[in-house]
Amino acid sequence: MKKIIYSIIICIFACSCSHNNGFVLSEEYVMFSDTLSICPVQPDMDWFKVPIVSTIACDYDRTLAVEIIDKESDAIELRHYSLASNTITIPAGETRADLLVKGVYDSIQPEEEREFVLSLVMDDELEMPLYGRKTKVRLIKACPFDINMFTGWCVMSSQFLMSYSLDGSYNRLIRTEAHPTLENTIIAHDWLRDGYDLNIYFSTENPILPQVSMERDQVCSDQGSFFGTVYGEFGDRLLIGSSSLAESVYYPCGGYLYIWTEIYVEEFDTVGHFYNVMEWVSDAEAERILREGF
Repeated sequence: MKKIIYSIIICIFACSCSHNNGFVLSEEYVMFSDTLSICPVQPDMDWFKVPIVSTIACDYDRTLAVEIIDKESDAIELRHYSLASNTITIPAGETRADLLVKGVYDSIQPEEEREFVLSLVMDDELEMPLYGRKTKVRLIKACPFDINMFTGWCVMSSQFLMSYSLDGSYNRLIRTEAHPTLENTIIAHDWLRDGYDLNIYFSTENPILPQVSMERDQVCSDQGSFFGTVYGEFGDRLLIGSSSLAESVYYPCGGYLYIWTEIYVEEFDTVGHFYNVMEWVSDAEAERILREGF
């Protein structure tokens, strides 16, 4: 149901809007600061701010109504989100105010995206040409990071193995565990080759784009097992680290990740940049794979 509050309090006094330098401007426009806002929906989240801006400051408060455009939205108010208010006030002397949005964590499924469209209810003269008065808010569930989601049995699928494995298999069943001393880090045992363990780090800074990485210069294999010879002058070591060519991300709601890696020979050459998928499985599924294979 559309919720429109038409008590728009746009003061029409003898006063005028102006910059701080005192010059009067006739080009007053009000708009959302962006056409898309991405709201991470977390447990016990604070209000998410959707900024509304004006091209100039006025010497009086400006209050506008905000309309929800149901026909362009698949998120439902009070089920998937709520607004602190359906009006917004830009205080006198200011050029910005924030509309407050809160997502409903339990109503959004993992990896689900819900969107709703908002529109400012205001005089047409305040709408900037070619920009409009609407914005879209995208709700994305952001599960809290739990390192236990990324420990245990894991199926690792590697583009490198697809290219260089001697038996043609590109899947490996491996074990992972939380690192005893490094925060938000797991040890992936036998990641690419038996006997070679790797550390994988999970960043928790950005809930919208939870990134994962490998520190460079970790030894992931001997060279002879894949190439049949040794390159370079620093021994039979094949090194690995995160690739700078693409982002690597993990899914805290789902227990899997995608990681781009660069595999190289120290002070010699890069073998290539390879895409890898790691998906954690149950003990029962791991037993089935050990018994039957992939």
